[in-house]
Amino acid sequence: MLFFFALALAALGSLTTVQSPDWSEWRLAVLAGEFGHWLAPGPLAVAVLAWWSRGTRPHLALATMLAGAVAVGLLLKPCVEASQIARTLPRRLAGAFGKAGPARPAFSTWGLFSRGPTLVPVETMTYADGLALDFYRPALSGRTAAPCVVAVHGGGWDGGDRTQLATFNQWIASCGYGVAAISYRLAPKFIWPAQRDDVLAALAFLKAHARELGIDSGRIVLFGRSAGGQIAEATGYTANDPAVRGVIGLYAPSDMHFAYANARENDPIKSPFLMRQLLGGPPGVARAAYDSASALPRVNARTPPTLLLHGQLDALTWHRHSERLAARLAEHGVPHAFVSLPWATHAFEFNLNGPGGQLTTYAVEWFLAAVTR
Repeated sequence: MLFFFALALAALGSLTTVQSPDWSEWRLAVLAGEFGHWLAPGPLAVAVLAWWSRGTRPHLALATMLAGAVAVGLLLKPCVEASQIARTLPRRLAGAFGKAGPARPAFSTWGLFSRGPTLVPVETMTYADGLALDFYRPALSGRTAAPCVVAVHGGGWDGGDRTQLATFNQWIASCGYGVAAISYRLAPKFIWPAQRDDVLAALAFLKAHARELGIDSGRIVLFGRSAGGQIAEATGYTANDPAVRGVIGLYAPSDMHFAYANARENDPIKSPFLMRQLLGGPPGVARAAYDSASALPRVNARTPPTLLLHGQLDALTWHRHSERLAARLAEHGVPHAFVSLPWATHAFEFNLNGPGGQLTTYAVEWFLAAVTR
């Protein structure tokens, strides 16, 4: 029994090294990568028990100890790699955006067990017909209007809602920023560019009501994850709005032609189907929609500063999307940073205190301070 328990945890830990296969539940990789430090004592205890109870079955005890040791190593691997990234991250962010970093370290063991963010008031308001946003009042707001972050949720363009990862929005607000987490029209009922138009409508609403919300209408950052990252990037890069000071994209598809060409009909989320729903058909039928929904070809010297984060083991959105976008931004001299997480899959910031969460909050806090000052 102890052997199989250790073996199961080693198998779970392996998801910090290899991409989760199509037949598995990808959220297990989030568990291994971002909560592994909580699980690691389990196989360690199993290994110790196996040693003490080895008795007449020393070979089984040895196998159990080895499986337990492997499990511990794999489950703690994200913490080790996060610590390595944290050593150079401040220098990289300073080189891209200037010195604006938080006083805390980019990653710490103590941070794994920290408390959640300070809660701020949240108000729901309608910004367009049938569309609402949740506005998180900025903490520490004084007499100066606060910058505002527009959060665009993920969900494959046909699902998700504005309450997604609300803790992250609370954290941003606790840093002194207003946060507008928006709803937008979903596919297949509404196809692109309806989603982009909804973000633009939200921007117009926030500017019109900036005084009563306590925000600065000239200091706005677009933030999105997954499908929401695609919307945020494509909108931010084409809005030609000086109020949009920056764009943050987490594990987002940045080139829809590239995404469709490299997707499989039977992948974990049936990506080609989702793209056809959003864009009105395959590229051969809806080329203009694929073009306008792609941030990468829209990059130019006037593109807003950009922060990208992506897990190398992401089974839902290929890591190459952010790699390619970062390269294009570099070609055009756009201030940017790309934080690549070797152990991570989709939604690595789910646990704000985990390895991915700590690096994400550190990079986001630095970026927001730099581009809105």
